[in-house]
Amino acid sequence: MSNNSKIWLSSPHMGGSEQSFVNEAFDTNWVAPLGPNVTGFEQDLEQYIGQNSHVAALSSGTAALHLGLILLGVKAGDEVICQSMTFSASANPIMYLGATPVFIDSELETWNMCPIALEEAIVDRITKGNKPKAIIAVHLYGMPYKVEEIQAIANKYQIPVLEDSAEALGSSYKAQKCGTFGEIRVLSFNGNKIITTSGGGAMVTNNVKTKEKAVFLATQARDNAPHYQHSEVGYNYRMSNICAGIGRGQMQVLDKHVGFRRKMHQLYVDTFAGIDGVTVLTEPNSDYFSNHWLSAIVVNALKTNGKTREDLRLALERVNIESRPLWKPMHLQPIFESYPYYGNKIAEELFENGLCLPSGSNLTQEEKNRIIAEIQQFFY
Repeated sequence: MSNNSKIWLSSPHMGGSEQSFVNEAFDTNWVAPLGPNVTGFEQDLEQYIGQNSHVAALSSGTAALHLGLILLGVKAGDEVICQSMTFSASANPIMYLGATPVFIDSELETWNMCPIALEEAIVDRITKGNKPKAIIAVHLYGMPYKVEEIQAIANKYQIPVLEDSAEALGSSYKAQKCGTFGEIRVLSFNGNKIITTSGGGAMVTNNVKTKEKAVFLATQARDNAPHYQHSEVGYNYRMSNICAGIGRGQMQVLDKHVGFRRKMHQLYVDTFAGIDGVTVLTEPNSDYFSNHWLSAIVVNALKTNGKTREDLRLALERVNIESRPLWKPMHLQPIFESYPYYGNKIAEELFENGLCLPSGSNLTQEEKNRIIAEIQQFFY
């Protein structure tokens, strides 16, 4: 093991003013899951992503997905389409509701949901008498999915899109921010995300009534009565005023952090330009703007003299640099492998040959030099 300090894949990066918002919460004794920071953070997000959005700040992105499915009317026995190449949090809430996930393969341009496989799945499920209730489409690693193609299919069959924008705050498609495309949208502020509230997430909608319903369900579904009265199942899903204070400080540096990540991505693009057999996940064209939350590559061992993604991962690990295989597709996971899957083996091959590289917005020049030097030494 190298004596060099650990270089993480994506570590939290504070901007400097978070403490003042948190201190204010302490000073005014607003430490409960409500308060001025929660309202302020929601307003900051609404202003940032635009498109007449209404934001409910919640305890996690997973909570936002769960509430999103509930608000789209998903119930036990229903089917929900979900991108296979994603983190398990995209699919788990389908199971919370006793619904059935139907997984869809990726396409090679953005690594996100394949529109062709999506339509095949919908047609087949309808033929079997199970029209899906929702489509969970994910902007993987900050790369926008094929928004117009997915939306056109969703409109054609009248199935709402739940947009999983957990990794894509700051990304956009045709100059419109991710987190504004689906009927219901989800953000995450987990510790490794583009900005963090330590833990936390948000649900976004264009309908103020939907936002109010989300907040109602997230605060134990308390009816309007002087005593505790409940007519629906509720959840303890609201974000705390302390976490929201961190978020308010982070919003001030969001675009700066996106800039740092995009710069790191460009460094990888330049580095691999001269290395045969390595492809960097990059925007297909100028319609796409990725925050490059994580920079990811695919290694073709046939062109690298037999050097594999796993060889590179282990070489970096030996010198204390963290890298990680791409998400293992959901349809290959033990918990999900018995559920329907549509498509080919694109997600599978991406997983087998793909690697996420250190992408943090707080990487120092020295750390960047170390990473690039190790990569070059490995391939040359």
